[in-house]
This record gives sequence, structure tokens and C-alpha cells, in this order.
Amino acid sequence: MKLIGKSFVFIMMALVALSLTAYNPSTAAAAKAKKATKEAKEAKEAKEAKEAKVDPSDKLGKANSAFDAKKMGDMTGFDPSTWVSPTGDTIKIAIVASFSGPSTVNGQFYWGTVSWVAHDINKRGGIWVDGKKKLVQVIQADSMGKVDQAKKVAERMVLQEKVDILWGCDGSHIMKVINEVANKHKVIALNASNTSDDIQNAENFGRYSFQGSFSADQVARGLAYYYGQIRKKEKKFYILCQDYGFGHIFADGFKNGLKEYFPEAQIVGEDYHKLFLTDFAPYLAKIKASGAEVIFTGDWVPDAANLAKQAQQSGLKLPFANIWMTEANMQHELGRNGGADWVHVGPYHSPVPFDAAPGYTKLYTTYRDQWEKFKSPPYNGYAFKHGMAGVGGSWAMQTYWLLDIIERAKTTNAEKIIQLWEGDTYRQANGKVIKMRACDHKAIQDLSAEVYAPPEQQKASFTIPPYYWFKEASYVGTIIRLPAEKVLPWMDPKLERCNGKNGWGE
Repeated sequence: MKLIGKSFVFIMMALVALSLTAYNPSTAAAAKAKKATKEAKEAKEAKEAKEAKVDPSDKLGKANSAFDAKKMGDMTGFDPSTWVSPTGDTIKIAIVASFSGPSTVNGQFYWGTVSWVAHDINKRGGIWVDGKKKLVQVIQADSMGKVDQAKKVAERMVLQEKVDILWGCDGSHIMKVINEVANKHKVIALNASNTSDDIQNAENFGRYSFQGSFSADQVARGLAYYYGQIRKKEKKFYILCQDYGFGHIFADGFKNGLKEYFPEAQIVGEDYHKLFLTDFAPYLAKIKASGAEVIFTGDWVPDAANLAKQAQQSGLKLPFANIWMTEANMQHELGRNGGADWVHVGPYHSPVPFDAAPGYTKLYTTYRDQWEKFKSPPYNGYAFKHGMAGVGGSWAMQTYWLLDIIERAKTTNAEKIIQLWEGDTYRQANGKVIKMRACDHKAIQDLSAEVYAPPEQQKASFTIPPYYWFKEASYVGTIIRLPAEKVLPWMDPKLERCNGKNGWGE
């Protein structure tokens, strides 16, 4: 009886303990909440993947966060020429770029994009950071396209204006200076536009600088991949680029890409010209004599426009394989068929641009409808009509991404931003996912080969009324996806942070 009694006691104690564990309200609720959170997350990811037509096995199939068009603010009344930035206790972004001089148009492009994003976020009520809601302030920091001026104005932005973000820029020589200032003073620098790969190499890398932009080597190899593995027609290429860091890096990337994807191709000529050249006649004569079938160039405006117009005037009808020859005013000057068959590789256009993800059409049409009301040049011109598509869409998404990082971090503290941004993934409005490679802070993403076509053929990509991008100019026709694994950004083997990592940074 004594033994039975002890056993009974032990059994009862075990049952009591089990009941307390199983039915303790706080424990049960916590377990239930955890399960619900997990299921909700999985359901959200599955829904996003389905909506964006993403392959679940894709390394870029999932995203930590995403642009949500449903949260967009009231954009009525927005006009970049009249937009007034808030001041005071704000999240401060300085656009360090050319707002005067021969490259002024680039500063205007950046302002039109970043001010749109800031206006949207501010109309939503701002972002909760450091214990309070803050609006986004944008400041024009004129580099004049000069290295010494860029350093002065970037220093002033950090030390006097107390900006949180340095945003750039037009020219790798300028971006390097911006990054130097950012890393010296421990503020975040976003390279949203410049594509030169040496900006994030072992010599120039800094923890505070991030390259959200696609890179030169990616685009150059992407063009080689397109011509060698997809188009499989033209084989003779003439390289003509600007004579500075980016131009040479871009050309080297193309030559390396041809070796990898199109070994039977020929480089029939190679030249580099000074920046802001006005007379391309000597180069065009050499191209004509070379027997080239395609001109490969990294030129950006105003050089790109001068090159294209003078080529047309000289009777040279070869297509350009390019990265920056997308400027709409230039295309209109060339006419309906002037840019036909040109191939541009970029980061943001999607093979099914207005069906790729919910919200893209809303973002695009909201901007375009507002553009119709822009009153002053240059913003009421063709170049700004499709501001949320193409490269403008990429600049906007990078800016939204950074502000999303700040919102998730709940602070403008640079160290916390770095911790969150390294390795982060973000689904853009068009459904494409972009990843920040942690070891060298370079963006990984699918790119697109865009074949330019006259208006009647542009419905291949412009899948909503009026079914063309421009009525009187060549622009994007067919779009072909270039998978991220084929165009992974170059990684400097000398950068210790990347030792032992593959192209995905893993």
C-alpha cells in the first residue's frame, strides 16, 4: 500500500505538471501567436511570389520587405520644379550631383526622382525614427561635375547641414569622393546611379557606402550574353567609350563577356574620347571603315546625344549596344526609327512590365498622370514622362528601399542601417527582387535587354493604353530577362571581406 501510494502521488504530480504546461494561458497564447505569425509570413511570401510570377527556387524569389503601392500618399499637386522640401528635424538626403555645368540634366533627373519619393513618404506622414515621426528633406548639393567642388559640398552637407544620406551621382570620379566623405564622417552614401565597378573595389570600399545601382561589368556582360546567347546574329563590334574610369571598365566588361558568352565575336575597333566631346566625326569615319555591325558605347548625355545625332547625320545606321543612350529628348530628335534595333541593358524594365506585380501600374500611371500637369522645363519634357519606369524607376526604388531600411531600423543611425542593409532583399514595384550583397555592398538583380523599336512595335512592352511609350520616337519594344546568375556584379578578389564568397556573396 505504501508503494502504491507513492506511485499514485508521482503520477498525480506528473499530470498536474503536464496540465500546467499544456493549459497555461500565457504559454498557450504565445505558442499560438508564434504559429500564426509563421503561417502569416509563409502565406504572405507565397502570395507575393505568385503575384510577381517568381520561381520559388530562385535565389531572388523571396524578399524581406517590399514596395506597397497601396500605401502611397496623395501625389496630387506634385511638381519637381515647384516642390518645397520640409526643413527642421527631418531625415535629410543630400543629392550630390551636377546642378550646373554641362551635366546639369543629370542633377535634374535625380531631383525629379528623389523629390517624388520624399513627397510620397511625407504625404504618408513620414517615418517613425529615433522616437518620433520625421519627414524627408531633400537638398540639392551642386558638385558642378568637379571633384574638388564635390568634396567641398559633400563635407558641407555632413558637417553643416547634418545630412543622414549622401545620394549620388553622375561620374565615378565624383562618387568616389562622396564615398570618401561618407566613410570619413560615418554617414550612409547611396550610389544610386553610377555604375563603375571600381567604386566598391578593395581600394575604394567603405562600410558606409552602398551601390544600389546596377554596375558596368553587369551591363557589359549582359550585352555580350544577349548578342551571343540570345540574338546570335551580329559578330563585329566597335567599342567607343568615354576616356575615364567608367568608360574603360565598361569596355573591359564587354570584352570579358564576349570571351565568356560569344567567343566567335570580333572587336574590329576600340577608341576612347574625352568627356563632353562635341565633334565625333573622326571616330565615326573609323567606325565606317571598320566593317562593324554594332557600336558598343558607355556614353551618357550630353556625349551620348552628340554621338547619336552625328552618327545619323553622317549616314551611319549601325545600332548602338548601350547603357545610357535612353534619353527621350535625344530619341525624339532622331525620329520614329532613329533608335530602332538599339539594345539597352538596364535594371528595372520587366518582360511583362505592367503585369509583373500588383501596384506597378498604379505607381507608373500616378506619376505619368501627374507629369501631364508639370508646368516648367525640363520636367514637362519627354525625358521625364516615364519617370517611374526604366532607369528612373530604379533610382526611385533604391530610394524607397533605403527609406524602408530606415523605417525598419527605426533610426537614422548609420551602424544600424548597415547591419540591416547588408544581405537585405527588397521587392520592387514591378515585382523584381534586388539584394544587397553583404561583403562589398553591391546590388544583385535580374537585368533586362531592351530592344528599341518604332511606336507601333512598342506595345510588346507597353501593355496598357495607349500601347506605346512615345508616339514620335523609338523606345523600348521587346524586353528579354537576363537572369541574375548570368550577370552577377563583379567582386574584387582583393577585398578581404569577400574572401571565400561566391558571386552571390555566400
